[in-house]
Amino acid sequence: MTLILMVILAIIGGATLSVQAALNGRLGGNVGVFKSAFLTFSVGAVVTSLLIFFFEPNHTVTLMDVPKWQLLGALCGVPYIVIMVVAVQRIGTAVATVAVIFGQLCMSVLIDNFGWLGNEAIHLSGSRISALVCLAIALYFIHSSSKSVAQNAQ
Repeated sequence: MTLILMVILAIIGGATLSVQAALNGRLGGNVGVFKSAFLTFSVGAVVTSLLIFFFEPNHTVTLMDVPKWQLLGALCGVPYIVIMVVAVQRIGTAVATVAVIFGQLCMSVLIDNFGWLGNEAIHLSGSRISALVCLAIALYFIHSSSKSVAQNAQ
């Protein structure tokens, strides 16, 4: 049951990222890419601060105690938000989102395969390679269909 719940929550998380990308793309077109990104991180910081204050249990290890390389994950959100604000305006939410998922899947498979960043190694298999190929094909078709729709509209 927990596995199914986690998969459902991950799907909901992915859906909210698509909504965020579409909204930020429009906002970035109106007020600027970096102002849109700043708003995302500012609101996120406030909401997360409240969640920490009210719900986060105490941990024996603090952010100052962990290996400093683990803090670099916080920087990874910046390029994602900025790139999505720009990309959605130019290629649409669907193509940008599938491209992001393809990039996530490729890097995730590498991280798993080599056990990078302190993760347990999960070796590359035929089914994982097939998933990469299927998603690459999906990206191609979604991109191609959006190009043909744009050409028909002209």
